[in-house]
Amino acid sequence: MDFSLTPEQTLLQQNLQAFLDREYGADVRSATSRSGAAWDRMFWRRLAVELGLLGLVVPENAGGIGGGAVEVMLVMQAFGSTLVVEPFLESAVQATGLLRRIGGTTVDALLASMARGERVVVVAWNESADGSDPALVSCAAHLEDGIWRLTGHKIGVAAAPWADWFVVSARTSGGDRDFQGISLFLIDARAPGLQRKSYATIDGRWSSDLYLEGAAAELLGVAGQAAPLLAQMFDEAIAALAAEGLGIIWRMLDETVEYTRQRRQFGQALANFQALQHRMVDMLLQCEMAQCAVLRATLSLAASEAERAHACSAAKVAIARACRFVGQNAVQLHGAIGMTNELPLGAYFKRATVIERELGGVDAHLVRLARHEQAQAAHREGH
Repeated sequence: MDFSLTPEQTLLQQNLQAFLDREYGADVRSATSRSGAAWDRMFWRRLAVELGLLGLVVPENAGGIGGGAVEVMLVMQAFGSTLVVEPFLESAVQATGLLRRIGGTTVDALLASMARGERVVVVAWNESADGSDPALVSCAAHLEDGIWRLTGHKIGVAAAPWADWFVVSARTSGGDRDFQGISLFLIDARAPGLQRKSYATIDGRWSSDLYLEGAAAELLGVAGQAAPLLAQMFDEAIAALAAEGLGIIWRMLDETVEYTRQRRQFGQALANFQALQHRMVDMLLQCEMAQCAVLRATLSLAASEAERAHACSAAKVAIARACRFVGQNAVQLHGAIGMTNELPLGAYFKRATVIERELGGVDAHLVRLARHEQAQAAHREGH
């Protein structure tokens, strides 16, 4: 199998990295994260206007580029390497990927607005403690005088403070864990009956818990048939998040290698000590293994549901373990200065720590992998 990039993908990678190196240094990122808004809407518009990134997976007939999973992987890895805080994963990947599969006049107009950087749309789906089950939905929707109204709450909705619109999962039938009966609704972030309790996270970003008390919403797609769409979105988000993590761990490794070449003890550079060389080789191996898993997950997004889910959970396990191992060793090899604001490493370590748990941690995805293995074994026995 040929894993080389196309000329267009190579150009995207090079242009984006050059743009970020020029416009999004560590000082810019730090200032943005600590500002009152905690993100830069003008930079967001520049991603749309100058690079076309916000329309990366928007269909061409809605004003987008119509790119695919590999392009998303390249962008997310570059964003991880630079620690971009803007909500590309939440809006340009998750929400866009979900909306484009629903279609319709309202959705197409919204996608075009998102591609131009005019609207930020965030998917509010999580109700589980570990964020690993999009099918766990107790938020309810009911018709009242021809208007759908939502009641319930969503927790840990990343980038929610910046959203103009939400796509919310809610039950129109069935129990909390039933696969059938989940629907999707579009709701204005300023709608009466919707409240956001927002808070900063340790990686310099923001999330919200959403409280819905009879908020009016518009049904998207067919009622009760959203579970497969959410499952697809969940795996696409895992692959993209893992790619971001890949950019982070490679950056932490590079920072560590460079630091040990410069820092001297006992009359020589730290990089000359064999024990530390072995430690950095172990970090390299973790990066390489995670990269293989991320690539497999990315290329499996168009495969069957079982293959896609298996590859994405395997990638999440690999990147979570790599984030912990590479991050902890990077901090240890830097010493106490590794956790200060003086070096960018501390910010990378904090984001890696969040990625380790986001969209489900190692335990949750090992359970998911085991369930798929059992299902496949039962299928083989049945034949």
